[in-house]
Amino acid sequence: MGVITEQIEARFDMNLAELQKAVTAAPQANREATEIVRWHGMLAESQKALEQAEGELVAVLETQPVELDDPAMEMAHRVNAAVAARDGRAMVVQWLLDPAAPGKQGLAAERLARLSRGGRQGPAVQTSAPRRPATAPERAMGRGALR
Repeated sequence: MGVITEQIEARFDMNLAELQKAVTAAPQANREATEIVRWHGMLAESQKALEQAEGELVAVLETQPVELDDPAMEMAHRVNAAVAARDGRAMVVQWLLDPAAPGKQGLAAERLARLSRGGRQGPAVQTSAPRRPATAPERAMGRGALR
């Protein structure tokens, strides 16, 4: 956590608390900073959950005989899941911090930029029936018209 926090602070040239305040005050001002702060917060939550799960597992292991029972194994699986969640979120933060990361340059980056701009507010296609005039136009009855 410390290394990632230092990288964020170096990237934005301010400490994390200041960056969080700036993002809270104006989340649209810098979408990149907003995303990094959001993911860093989720990373911190994951780290806290991991530490709690590890602490509970250690407490159980201290009272267990050599062979683990099902509740202890369940706690070990919970620790593994917490590690995976924490590591995944750390990878997202690292990707967000790296301007040369895969997908941030070339065609993929252009597509991502278009999507994140949010230019369109409504649906891509019309979702309601078009308005019809109060009176239907009279059909021509003549050559080629169906009767």
